[in-house]
Amino acid sequence: MKFTCLIIDDEQPARELLEQYVKKVPQLELIQSCKNAMEAIEAINSHQVDLIFLDIQMPDLTGIEMIKTLRNQPATIFTTAYQEFALEGYQLNVVDYLLKPFPFTRFIQAVNKACNGLEIGTTKKGKDNSVESKDESMVIKAEHKLYKVEISNILFIEGLREYVTYHLVDRKIISLQALKDIDLNLRSHGFVRVHKSFIVNKHWVEVLDGNRLKIGERSIPVGAAYKEIAVKGIFEK
Repeated sequence: MKFTCLIIDDEQPARELLEQYVKKVPQLELIQSCKNAMEAIEAINSHQVDLIFLDIQMPDLTGIEMIKTLRNQPATIFTTAYQEFALEGYQLNVVDYLLKPFPFTRFIQAVNKACNGLEIGTTKKGKDNSVESKDESMVIKAEHKLYKVEISNILFIEGLREYVTYHLVDRKIISLQALKDIDLNLRSHGFVRVHKSFIVNKHWVEVLDGNRLKIGERSIPVGAAYKEIAVKGIFEK
């Protein structure tokens, strides 16, 4: 499912960085990159906009003032250098609050949160009876326990003999599983096998440098036999 979005920021470097981030996320379709709130309001009134990336401190009309003028507020992610507006932002029902400068990993975390909420809202509204709710969580058996995890929170999966380690945003889970079975089950969720011992969530990948992928602070090897598949699966739409 694709969602339309706007970027609203009075600083050109900030807009360009967000444009680069948005292009890397297949769920997002950029409608327009706006340099002020008035330009954004006109775009929102002219298009179906699902999500906005909104700076707060802008001339003439701030991001917070802009939201208050909207009848139907799109899902909103604040992108700002000013932490003091966080409380007011959450009171305006924003999805997330990104404090500049923020890396791609933090950006995609906010986007996943917004997209999950938009998917749930679309299903509840019943706009299309053919739309089915897609399971975005999975159960992992480990240490005689069952862990329910959000698939979007899995950064990558590392195989070691008969065990695999799920590297999540906030923790690790070690499970007795075969990496090839996980590969088959998670392909439809944007996971790509890049090495005999690694499967990555392409939405968290930031850079391919030679034969290494960067995900946050981790550097993941890309096997020679997997490189062509990895490049196509991660960087080509």
